[in-house]
Amino acid sequence: MDDTHTDIERIVMRRVHLIRILQLVISTVVLAILTSGVALWGIGKEVWVANVFQNAPTTILDIPRFYFEAFTHTRFIVQVLTILTLVSLLFLTREVVRLAIITFRR
Repeated sequence: MDDTHTDIERIVMRRVHLIRILQLVISTVVLAILTSGVALWGIGKEVWVANVFQNAPTTILDIPRFYFEAFTHTRFIVQVLTILTLVSLLFLTREVVRLAIITFRR
């Protein structure tokens, strides 16, 4: 009888911990997704993105310089939105990795 009680307790506590982790992660993941989505929408409104990709060089070595120059020669709002997008995508990646580590550790 004691073994059954400990198995049930272990299963219930695992579920409680999973729910708590999901509450913390989902809220931050949703915030990161919404932030990056709004920032990307703002970039799309300010910049003709298709032309940026069309004007990009074909050689791999010239691509970083091209995007750096494109970033520095654009308006301030586009620079802010680009940095906001990158930060929120990095934050989203961090949360997904943390969730994967927690999930596969058990």
